[in-house]
Amino acid sequence: MKLNELRDNEGATPSKKRVGRGIGSGVGKTGGRGVKGQKSRSGVAINGFEGGQMPIYRRLPKRGFKNIFAKDFNTVSLGRIQTAIDAGKLDAKETVTVDALIAAGVVRRAKDGVRILSDGELKAKVSFDVAGASKTAVEKIEKAGGSIKLPEVAASAE
Repeated sequence: MKLNELRDNEGATPSKKRVGRGIGSGVGKTGGRGVKGQKSRSGVAINGFEGGQMPIYRRLPKRGFKNIFAKDFNTVSLGRIQTAIDAGKLDAKETVTVDALIAAGVVRRAKDGVRILSDGELKAKVSFDVAGASKTAVEKIEKAGGSIKLPEVAASAE
């Protein structure tokens, strides 16, 4: 077989419907658009238009605020970390960082860092180097004999 002999299967590419090409075509005259009115014309974009009435998106007040500088952290519970340690995916002797959590499959991607939450129990003595942690999570880590290193900015914000 040669490249110039390649063909689509029979019926795989139906011919384009040519509208507005006479009464015999079955889609002549109005070309499937019905009769008259704005929607039968070309170049119509009336999304949200309410016939001249004040549209609902303008009648309702603006609400809310989106902080474009907000950090998006991955949250990981202490119970999830303990499960990974028990399964042998995380080494309790080494410092738990974002890269270690990704390698263990606890977190899928880094985002802006990892924040530890206090759900579950931590039995192993583990040291953490993460972007943030809740107060109760820090207490549980220190109670288990571990340590946690937080950035200065995140530590003062809590």
